Amino acid sequence: MSNSSSSINQFLLLAFADTRELQLLHFSLFLGIYLAALLGNGLIIITIACDQHLQTPMYFFLLNLSVLDLGCISTTVPKSMANTLWDTRAISYTGCVVQLFFFVFLISTEFCLLTLMAYDRYVAICHPLHYGTLLGSRACVHMAAAAWASGLFYSVLHTANIFSLPLCHGNAVDQFFCEIPQILKLSCSGTYLREIGVIVVGACLFFGCFVFIVVSYVQIFRAVLRIPSEQARHKAFSTCLPHLAVVSLFVSTSFFAYLKPPSISSLLLDMVVSFLYSVVPSAVNPLIYSMRSQELKDAMWKLKTGCFQAATK
Repeated sequence: MSNSSSSINQFLLLAFADTRELQLLHFSLFLGIYLAALLGNGLIIITIACDQHLQTPMYFFLLNLSVLDLGCISTTVPKSMANTLWDTRAISYTGCVVQLFFFVFLISTEFCLLTLMAYDRYVAICHPLHYGTLLGSRACVHMAAAAWASGLFYSVLHTANIFSLPLCHGNAVDQFFCEIPQILKLSCSGTYLREIGVIVVGACLFFGCFVFIVVSYVQIFRAVLRIPSEQARHKAFSTCLPHLAVVSLFVSTSFFAYLKPPSISSLLLDMVVSFLYSVVPSAVNPLIYSMRSQELKDAMWKLKTGCFQAATK
């Protein structure tokens, strides 16, 4: 690690507000979103883990998605809330490294998992007779493990690369958490070509996943439209719509965050877009799945009823 990097013992994150009233408003907003994400994702995890009827590949992947969403929002929001409450902008150098590592790890794993979920829907609708063979319990565990391992490898590569760069432009990060583009802005000019190479490789892999998802859904829609029964078509679409909505939210916000033209970039826009892709999906995803999946709603109701009956005995 370079001398200029090692001389920095903390970073200064971007504050949402400079008056105490707005700071408390920001704290309350983030607290509400965080509690909603904890409740929604926690309920999905408990419901899937406890209900035998939900022990299927689709819900196994959804359980993993909820764990990732919990981790992702817990990586950024609590620190931002704590800084707002104590009226500070500081995050330690080690804290920034850990935050960036876990954020990249979880967000990369989530995109890999969304790709697997698209494959699950493709096999279920286009090749239903082979569903049990292609997506057996062992195959699902192996695929989920591969997604987690891919995210871990990519995050280690990014984190080690970024924090080995010499930092020559101070320690003020123009974001409410330690984000790759903002840390790169602090590095010395001409020293981040190696990191650009890592980003390009990652972008190619993510683009490959995105193309796989699009092609899967093209095949799914073609297969569904050939189903003669309107009721069967509606049921097939209803199993795909939650995943499609989650993918659309994740891809649109994250792609815009990293691919928007520099000419329209500003502190406020960067902060809003980062908030949309790093915080909002974790809180909204449980709502999307619980509203669209009748099986999940029934299982949640049964769980709540069982807990209420146990409490009243």
